[in-house]
Amino acid sequence: MDLVLITGYSGAGKSTAMQFFEDAGYFCVDNIPPEMLRSLADLFMHEGSKVETAAVVCDARGGAYFDSLVAVVDELRGARVSLRVLFLEADEQTLITRYRETRRRHPLATSGSVAEGIAAERALVAPLRDSADYVIDTTGLRPGHLRHRLADDVLPKQTSNPLAVRFTSFGHKHGALRDADVVLDVRFLPNPHYEAKLRPLTGLDERIVAYVNRDGALDAFYEHLFPLLDYLLPQYVQEGKAHLVVGIGCTGGRHRSVVIAETLGRRYHDADGYLVEVAHRDIDKDPGRLTAAG
Repeated sequence: MDLVLITGYSGAGKSTAMQFFEDAGYFCVDNIPPEMLRSLADLFMHEGSKVETAAVVCDARGGAYFDSLVAVVDELRGARVSLRVLFLEADEQTLITRYRETRRRHPLATSGSVAEGIAAERALVAPLRDSADYVIDTTGLRPGHLRHRLADDVLPKQTSNPLAVRFTSFGHKHGALRDADVVLDVRFLPNPHYEAKLRPLTGLDERIVAYVNRDGALDAFYEHLFPLLDYLLPQYVQEGKAHLVVGIGCTGGRHRSVVIAETLGRRYHDADGYLVEVAHRDIDKDPGRLTAAG
């Protein structure tokens, strides 16, 4: 199995690293005492265990128990466990600034001084840093940049999970799509709502598709949209993003946005590196009267 031990300085980005490995499909455990690390590894290696990849955080929060971590690491490396140690660090001013921003107490700052806690922790974890497989300095790194470094340096390429992309249609008059990462406003396209015979239909009907593409408006839009998404999606993969929600909004969420969400779903469904889902938030909403645009 592949077991990654995440350790290092408090405030250096261990929580971000844990979230990264969790998104990559690793079984994750936070703040585990060193002695429990040995037992956890034995459990993972037990016949019948379905855990093949795991990441655990073990740091100075373990207090006096942390001193035994080096011995536990050496012991596990001599067993059948493929153990890799990731050590995260940052310079003192960066750590102090991060603690000021979060207003949290440093685990080793008994007197309340972050600087004293950092100094004590630096001495405590130094032996583990010397034996680490990866040492990443997060000074100046934003969380997204750290995820990128982890993807490039630590995560085995064969375990990289596809980007989960959800194309969701919605109607602006029913409220914004709160979980969207990217929003496309398509209210400039021809609106079938104003045709009485088309109003009860949805964008799943070919008659709606034909109307929205009246005078080639939809085809012209796709000529710009497809290259944009072909560029953006790999950038999100490279950044280490695991989930992406693309919202497509028209007025009522029944016609134009549905047409485009369905088209994008079909286009990227068979593309390598993506898990695609299509959702229509407002497709079942009442289309309303003629004065309410769809």
